Order: sequence, then C-alpha cells, then structure tokens
Amino acid sequence: MKLRSGDWVEVRCKEEILGTLDGRGRLDGLPFMPQMFRYCGQRARVYKRAHKTCEWVYTLMSRRVPRAVHLDFRCDGEAYGGCQTLCLIYWKEDWLEPAKASRKASTGKIRSEIRRAETAVCTEADVWAGTLEGDPDGKGEPRYICQGTQVPDFSTPLHRLDFRQYLEDYTSGNFGLGRVLLGLYNALANRRRIGRPLRWFYDVVQRIRSGTLYPNKKGTVPAGQRTPTCELNLQPGEMVRVKSYEEILSTLNARGENRGLHFDAEMTPYCGGTYRVKKRLNKYIDEKTGKLMTMKNEVIVLEDVICQSRFSTCRILCPRSIYSWWREIWLERIPEISEGPPG
Repeated sequence: MKLRSGDWVEVRCKEEILGTLDGRGRLDGLPFMPQMFRYCGQRARVYKRAHKTCEWVYTLMSRRVPRAVHLDFRCDGEAYGGCQTLCLIYWKEDWLEPAKASRKASTGKIRSEIRRAETAVCTEADVWAGTLEGDPDGKGEPRYICQGTQVPDFSTPLHRLDFRQYLEDYTSGNFGLGRVLLGLYNALANRRRIGRPLRWFYDVVQRIRSGTLYPNKKGTVPAGQRTPTCELNLQPGEMVRVKSYEEILSTLNARGENRGLHFDAEMTPYCGGTYRVKKRLNKYIDEKTGKLMTMKNEVIVLEDVICQSRFSTCRILCPRSIYSWWREIWLERIPEISEGPPG
C-alpha cells in the first residue's frame, strides 16, 4: 500500500491475519505477537513507515524492512514474562487496510481472504506457542521470541550511505527535510577522515546556539574508579530535569557507562530539558539471548523521551523510537508548579 506517516488504517480481523501466517505465526520472518490480536478491527494512525530499522546485537547496522509500518501501539510485554521495554510493534501491510475503504465495495476481496483463512496453517494457539523456544540451555530459563529478537530474520542489511533510504525517510513523511539533512550530516560526521572537521563545525554552531556539543565525548571518571550513583526514588508522574551533558559526563567512565548502563548519544538532545517520569523499569528481554533479564538497579523511563536516531552510526533516522533508559544520577527532581490564585 506504500502507507505514509499520518495515514489512517484498520487492522484486519483475526481470521484474515491468521491466513497470512506460517505455522510459526510469522509472515516473511516477522512474528505476529499475541497481544496484537486485541487491535483487530480497530482504526489507527500510521506513526512511521518502518521501511528500515536498527539492529545492534549482531551486525550493528541499519536493516531494510519490506512492507511494514509502526502504528501508535507498543508491546505491553504480557506474553513475554512482563518485559517493560514498551517497544513499538511492527505491522505488515498485509495485516492492514485503508480505513476509508468501503467494506461493501470490497466484498469480493473479503471473501477471498476468508477462503484463505479457512485453509490457513496457523492458529491463535500457534501464535502463542511461537513466543517461546523451550529451554535451549537446559538451565530452566525459557527463551522468548518476539519481534525484537527476530530482527535479522525479517530484514536485510542497509548501508548508511545508501541515499535512497533518506529519500524514503522524507517521502514517507517520517521526517521533515531538516531532520533528513541533519541525518545525512551525522552519517558523514561519523566517518573517520571527514568526520573530525564536521564534528568541529557542529560544536561551533552549538556553542553559538548554547546547545549540546556533538555527543562523542568520553566520561571523566578515572579508570578503576567506580562511577557515582544516587537514589531519588522517582515515581511515575513526578517532574524531573535532565542534567547538562557536561554534568552527565562526570558520572561516566571512558566507555560512557555508569554502573554498566551506557549513556547513549541519542539521549543528549534531552539534556537540560524538563520531563515527566513515565515508569520505573527493571525487566527486559535480551534481544540476543531471548532471556528475560532483571536489573540490579531500576532505571527511569520518561514521557516522550525516545531515541530520535540522530547520531548513531548503525541507526540513522531509524523510526523504531525506543524509550531511553536513565540513571537517577542523570536527573534532578523538580517541584510540580501548581496553578493558584494570584499572590
């Protein structure tokens, strides 16, 4: 359908979708996850066209994805041991139809889809069974299978200098022209030879604008010394200010980590900003092993604070929009300002 960002669609019924899946509950390698059934028959707006995605487990490259979009639906982790990552869900265009389409006008098409569903090799039970791979290590820990763990299976390599992807970023409505040009600039700024002068020029402009410098600086905590920590006990709904980039660098080691958590370059645009706490997170699916991991120390997720794919080499302008994870030492609690009578 070549859906664009902002288009309205309707999720097909369960029977039609099952008719597109193989015996493992997948279409072209992309798993249809159990929680997606609840959206059958609902209207939704396309958030971004998922013509590409990022993969940082095996290849550290951008990946091309055919005929897929992201809607405004995120995974709740219910079928995956309570994973709290809140990933955007991939939707094949085969599972959707334009919301303005007339059901009466497409009766023949619906009948053909129903016939296809009647001969389907997949059932809802197969979709649920496809979320687990038993206990491959024999350690009593099941391996979960979700869309995040299967990215290499439903995508193909995409070089960052394949400029057709940036054209599609713009024509799909995923990003405006300014963001696309900035993405191209940063793709070049990460190159070895020409990257240094481009990063220098970026810093000059940011100093004039009082903005954050190019996020390739190293942390200042000496080697062998533990990185600092603090406990604010932040709770959902509270307001916080993200510390400046320079303040956060003082909490990181040379690898850019604080107690094992990497401060990602995509988090720097939020430095100095004020945001509301969305949740505390301590469970997630390791996309390499498929195992449910429990953190020693919870991290903070902020409302609308997501990866914008501006700087990272392996995911320039990726539409995946993953929530960033924050240590409390990178944040400051600020009081809620309540509106009252003058004086």
